[in-house]
Amino acid sequence: MTSDVMPRTANQPYAGNMYQRHRIQFPPTDANDLEQDEVTFRVVEGAHSLELRFHDYDKIYQRPGLYEQVFYERLKCTSPKKVAEILKCTLDASDQNFTEMRVLDLGAGNGMMGEILKSHGIARLIGADIIPEAKEACYRDRPGVYDEYYVADFTNLQPALAEELSDWSIDCLTSVAALGFGDIPPKAFFQALQFVADGGWVAFNIKETFLDKSDTSGFSRFIRELIFSEYLGIHHIERYRHRLSMEGAPLYYFALVAQKTKQIPSDFLEYNQFES
Repeated sequence: MTSDVMPRTANQPYAGNMYQRHRIQFPPTDANDLEQDEVTFRVVEGAHSLELRFHDYDKIYQRPGLYEQVFYERLKCTSPKKVAEILKCTLDASDQNFTEMRVLDLGAGNGMMGEILKSHGIARLIGADIIPEAKEACYRDRPGVYDEYYVADFTNLQPALAEELSDWSIDCLTSVAALGFGDIPPKAFFQALQFVADGGWVAFNIKETFLDKSDTSGFSRFIRELIFSEYLGIHHIERYRHRLSMEGAPLYYFALVAQKTKQIPSDFLEYNQFES
């Protein structure tokens, strides 16, 4: 079964034209009480099986096609397509030329969001992720999608890299299925926002509970404070089905597109005492 291949379809951006099939097993026990980053599955490789968490991206990306097979084929994830779609519609409605955007894709992973943005004719596309396995998978599966791809910790950027990112004159930031759960903490997302020019755009998605005041986590409070602040103007917010759970239940997220109205003060995080 591991030698089987499946052709890429028009509706699902699988890696390359063909991708390796993996034997995956979802646990028979109910995982509804687990956080999304705590859920596990197994990959059967010959006589052995390996248990992986959904957020073990380094190990998942090392296996060509595994990420696509789990999240897009089995769990029907729609987020890259949804966020790219509402970003383009918002920019078109605002008389902005989508093809002239210079986009920083934060938490780019193996390039699924970048591939969709590239298909819309984005002028410049820069990827960034904290793990080298993401860049390696992207270059393996989607070569040529990004003009540059940085492996960097945005909570602690080196001055030379920060200057290089500034030189791209970024006017749009995207981040899909990467915010929260410790993957991209508030400080990293805030730093990425600082590279976006005033009047530039931000498109991202978040778990629906992050907008609920009952969620008192630092990331949730940061997002609520930010999107309702004077620094971002919300143009589009939409609740949609992000993907299915392992039990087949819909998991809902919000997709947002906002315009950066002015520079965010450097002490925004410190003043509001957000924690990752």
